[in-house]
Amino acid sequence: MSAEPVADFGLIGLAVMGQNLILNINDHGFTVCAFNRTVSKVDDFLQNEAKGTNIVGAQSVEEFVSKLKRPRKIMLLVKAGSAVDKFIETLLPYLEEGDIIIDGGNSHYPDTQRRYEYLTSKKIMFVGCGVSGGEEGARYGPSLMPGGNPDAWPHLKPIFQAIAAKAPDG
Repeated sequence: MSAEPVADFGLIGLAVMGQNLILNINDHGFTVCAFNRTVSKVDDFLQNEAKGTNIVGAQSVEEFVSKLKRPRKIMLLVKAGSAVDKFIETLLPYLEEGDIIIDGGNSHYPDTQRRYEYLTSKKIMFVGCGVSGGEEGARYGPSLMPGGNPDAWPHLKPIFQAIAAKAPDG
């Protein structure tokens, strides 16, 4: 199932942090596509917390990727460990050179380094990004700590700087 690319950013993982981060990104004028392994959570989110927003959802990984503008910017907010690797492998057949995968979970740094090297060999940019601040931070201004392929930053900067926590003096 293909769709016209409409979303500036994609996020996989609709637990509270994922939902709040999506709402934050939407509030800053970016269109987000949401996906979850349990696809009923996508419908629930769109019909409740995201109702009346520009957030779109997908019922499959293929549909999710097809809704993203290039270079695709995909954040994984799933449990650290094997779940991240499984989602990366699920995404890869649908991605193209220059797309970006962001691991927003609390992955152990050797895993981040391994994923960076693996995805670089496939011409996919990888960024490990700590997201701190809990549910409220995700919703209104998290501390974001990205590290990885420096070529990804120009594509992530407008979104990350818009949604991140700001010091009182700006």
